[in-house]
Amino acid sequence: MTSRAIRNLATFTLQDGGGVPLVLLHGFPLDHRMWVACAEHLPPGIRAIGVDLPGAGHSDLDGFPPSIEHIADAVYRTMTEAGEGNAIIVGHSMGGYVALALAERHPGFVAGLGLVDTKSTADTEEARAKRLRIAAAVDASQTVDAVLGMPANLVGATSTEHRRNLFPLLDSWIRAQSPAGVAWSQRAMAARPDRTAVLERLDAPVAVVVGAEDTITPLAEAEHMVRAAGSPAGPAMGDAALTLVPGTGHMSVVEDPQAVAAALGLLHTHVVAHH
Repeated sequence: MTSRAIRNLATFTLQDGGGVPLVLLHGFPLDHRMWVACAEHLPPGIRAIGVDLPGAGHSDLDGFPPSIEHIADAVYRTMTEAGEGNAIIVGHSMGGYVALALAERHPGFVAGLGLVDTKSTADTEEARAKRLRIAAAVDASQTVDAVLGMPANLVGATSTEHRRNLFPLLDSWIRAQSPAGVAWSQRAMAARPDRTAVLERLDAPVAVVVGAEDTITPLAEAEHMVRAAGSPAGPAMGDAALTLVPGTGHMSVVEDPQAVAAALGLLHTHVVAHH
């Protein structure tokens, strides 16, 4: 058996500041750039670090089999080796799956959890089969053509009508990804378990954010996570807060970065108070 070392991931300081940082984990098939506009709207003084997950952006795959758990360990290792004692982990979509895995595997590191347009449940058999089909198609073509149609589903109806500029932006981000990374990520997501119980056990503030027009991880999934994490009237200044972002779909982070930044700023405040 060959031993492989977990490689550190590429990280980017999106806003300078002090104290406990926000660590921003991107969705699929994107990279840290999806968080840039949101970070610009954060309250000043909050440190924000964008991470490219394995096989995305500037982070290479490191030979490990596809798994969300491996991504979580790679994020944890990257952050602790950079000297971070703890962090508020914020994940969008696939990044949310990673955030939940990180909270499960390294709970002491997670000072707070931000779950944006994501879910704690596992894939249905149908969704899992579709992911594996797409991974196979990407492998066969050695292109990302199989996922180029995604922006039409990622943004909401309001953005489709009024934010047409997002389409070329999302398209350019997707085209920049490696086929190997796209296929690996699909297989990692397909294999993930239900992590609702992680939210039930977590002793840290949780913020759940969802676009009102999100059809991929809709409001019902967000409400499921809030219920699991505890009621908004809970002890830690609201152990679970739900923010519904009007006029946005699954990409609320880029459709209305200001609204998402406000929710994350509030989460940061709750974490500081909780500590």
